[in-house]
Amino acid sequence: MPLLNRAKLEIKLGEYAVGSAAALVDPLLVNAAQDYRRLTAARMIPLEADEIAKRFPAGDYHASLKVDGEFDILVYENGEILTVNPGGTVRTGLALHREAAGLFKKAGVKKAIIAGELYFSKGKRPRVHDVSRVAREAGSQVELDALSFAAFDIIQIDGVPNATPFADTWKKLCDMFQGGKNVHAVETVMLKDSGGIEAHFRKCVDAGAEGSVVRSDAVGLFKLKPRHTLDAVIIGFTEGTDDRKGMIHDLLVAVMRLDGCLHVLGHVGGGFTNDDRRAFLADLKDDIVKSDYVEVNDQVAYHMVRPESVIEISVLDLISQTTRGQPINKMVLNWNSADNKYEIVRRLPLVGLISPQFVRRRDDKMLNANDIRIAQVTDIVEVPLADRDARQLNLPQSTILRREVATKVLKGATMIRKLVMWQTNKESDAEHYPAFVIHFTDFSPNRKTPLERDIRVSSSRQQIEDLWNELAAEAFTKGWAPISASLATTSVPAAVSPAPAAAPKKAATKKKSP
Repeated sequence: MPLLNRAKLEIKLGEYAVGSAAALVDPLLVNAAQDYRRLTAARMIPLEADEIAKRFPAGDYHASLKVDGEFDILVYENGEILTVNPGGTVRTGLALHREAAGLFKKAGVKKAIIAGELYFSKGKRPRVHDVSRVAREAGSQVELDALSFAAFDIIQIDGVPNATPFADTWKKLCDMFQGGKNVHAVETVMLKDSGGIEAHFRKCVDAGAEGSVVRSDAVGLFKLKPRHTLDAVIIGFTEGTDDRKGMIHDLLVAVMRLDGCLHVLGHVGGGFTNDDRRAFLADLKDDIVKSDYVEVNDQVAYHMVRPESVIEISVLDLISQTTRGQPINKMVLNWNSADNKYEIVRRLPLVGLISPQFVRRRDDKMLNANDIRIAQVTDIVEVPLADRDARQLNLPQSTILRREVATKVLKGATMIRKLVMWQTNKESDAEHYPAFVIHFTDFSPNRKTPLERDIRVSSSRQQIEDLWNELAAEAFTKGWAPISASLATTSVPAAVSPAPAAAPKKAATKKKSP
């Protein structure tokens, strides 16, 4: 069975082709990428340099260079090969694919799923920005040939899930990819103690790498990275309780986009002394303002404050995607200084903060697009749409898929029932939108509540069709006369969509309103 439906791939340049998960004959390959990333993220412990000595007793460790690239799985079966990431982007026809296929064949491997990092090898330091740019735009064959794959784990070999100790896994990777140029095992050394691990980490950072990854079957999996510092403006706070009454609990901070909007960066709750916490509460409690947006942490809403105080924070890592490869969307706000109020603009991709800590106040910094610029984040990780004007961005139009209306006369009054199904086309741009929606309207003038509505959402076309059939069978029973029924596909403005659904996208949900 082939791996790909090549009719669903887009040829970019030469043999290089790209497609979505729809191009995969086996869609579970995307799940394999997502599951591996999710399980690894759950196991991996982030550490900074001063924690190394405490966490690593004498033992056997594999320390690897942390490559700044895009996590992918390399999939091979009977000569056919591709890479797929957790977001479902499929790529094939690169030099690394051809090289890997030859190495698998030489090693006698018929099927394989390998975890690794797709990176851009031309230049001093690989950056994920370069991977995205080259893989998306395919400007030249030379640049495409510089895309490489650093393998760091085996998921399956010849259909058998890998369950061997990491030392054996590493040996298999090195044997399979021996002599490879564009595909190879990630640079790794064997170490025996915390001193060697710290020295290796420092060497990686000095060489311009993100850090290092340390693996031990006995101790665990660790990501060692230097902390990053960012300047951000305080836009909200929560107050402490019990022994922290009279102090702040944590702060809500934001950075500024090029368009002047404030993009919510996250919460900062660590690094404060008790004196800091008292001082911040005293300073901020008189600056509370109105806000159309409410941010909640630990079921407590933030008091929003005027964006005047800038602080420096440090973070161990910035995460720009979920384990399923989706962007981490956060609210963009407009500060209306005339009305002393925050106004909602929209949600857009930014980052999640790992281990944020307060460092110091920055009284020398002010509310402007330079001092608290979003580029502090985008210089570290790639953030989609970061350079776009948030106020001018338009979501894709929705598409009506089915519509049915019927009437029934009872006691001289006309009752109306209407079903509409549409595809939002927004699920990849705005995390709170489902892929498919059904809206049911039931009007009966003789009822105590004349108008009733029902909304169902789903991420599956098959599931939403099944829900349509169930609702239609229940709604359009004997005596209901159809006015119109349409299976035509029609594009409609985004404004026809309901408010973004907060329900999980993978489950059908039901919501009734009076």
